[in-house]
Amino acid sequence: MSYTEAKEMEKDERDAHLGDGGTGVISFCESGNDPPHSVPVSYGYDATEATFYFRLAIDTDSAKAAIADHDVTFVVYGQTDGEWWSVVAKGQLEETMEESIATETLQGFEHVHIPIVDVFGRPPKDVPFEFYRLVPDELTSRIEGSTGSA
Repeated sequence: MSYTEAKEMEKDERDAHLGDGGTGVISFCESGNDPPHSVPVSYGYDATEATFYFRLAIDTDSAKAAIADHDVTFVVYGQTDGEWWSVVAKGQLEETMEESIATETLQGFEHVHIPIVDVFGRPPKDVPFEFYRLVPDELTSRIEGSTGSA
């Protein structure tokens, strides 16, 4: 019988799995004893700065409203050649319109691709979007690794 274990990915391997964008799950910390609000989202990834970019639909009724400066966890995962892998980023979202990060963000957007996924049941032009970035405080990546026979 063989078994597997998780091993840390090298930076180049991690960046290859993330590409310049895709989809993942972002979780917003809620106050109190409520569970986190987790939703699938599209992302862009700038490997030169290890920074994630998001185009988030923000409604006044949305649990994502007023999310800047709140802790988030963002997870991307998949399988390649039959082996699972995952990347977990933790930190705080930053609004990209803030003057202090606007120039850096414009440069970052040159390296990323944020897929447009219509999950709202209405035309995207009717959905209010805001752009955010996540410069992770913590960035971990794991990939399946065979350890041989037991």
